[in-house]
Amino acid sequence: MVKTTKKVKKEKPSKTPLKKVKGVLAKEFVFAEDNNESRALYNQSRFGEPKDGKFTYSLCEGLFLLEKKKMTLTDSKKAKVSVDLFIKRAKKVEPNFWIRYCAFRDMRSRGYIVKTALKFGADFRVYDRGVKPGEDHAKWILYPVHEGEVMTLYEFSAKNRVAHSTRKNLLLAIVDGEGDVTYYSIAWTRP
Repeated sequence: MVKTTKKVKKEKPSKTPLKKVKGVLAKEFVFAEDNNESRALYNQSRFGEPKDGKFTYSLCEGLFLLEKKKMTLTDSKKAKVSVDLFIKRAKKVEPNFWIRYCAFRDMRSRGYIVKTALKFGADFRVYDRGVKPGEDHAKWILYPVHEGEVMTLYEFSAKNRVAHSTRKNLLLAIVDGEGDVTYYSIAWTRP
């Protein structure tokens, strides 16, 4: 008796890339519908915040996704928004936008999740690599500062107090004229 075997094809997982998220640039935020693309982006790397059937993105998140070609943007009049136009409009809303964005982009490019920290009185909260918001707490409070900016001892102390009171380390991001970022971590220590 001769046995015959059938070759069974293994199905490979689909590698079709998701379509770009379609966002709308409002004054201080970017909004997108709650759909497969925005939900997948959120689940994968925590971009945006789901709320009331939509996703809300900070201006930094919106520009980062636009630059990475993961999002297309229009304004409220359905006109396409380019990177240059986005930056121009964001600077009108937040004069310090470019400095903040340089630090945001650098941290996201290094694999950290960066979210706004307005409720803490800071620019950003930063989660350690592999940690997603909701699973654990942020490790740092991040303050981007231009290299030519002067910070008084009182301002520095206030930033340090916010970090300490929220049980996070203070991370200063010094942004130079070319957009490169140097970080300084400040932590409390007991003698």
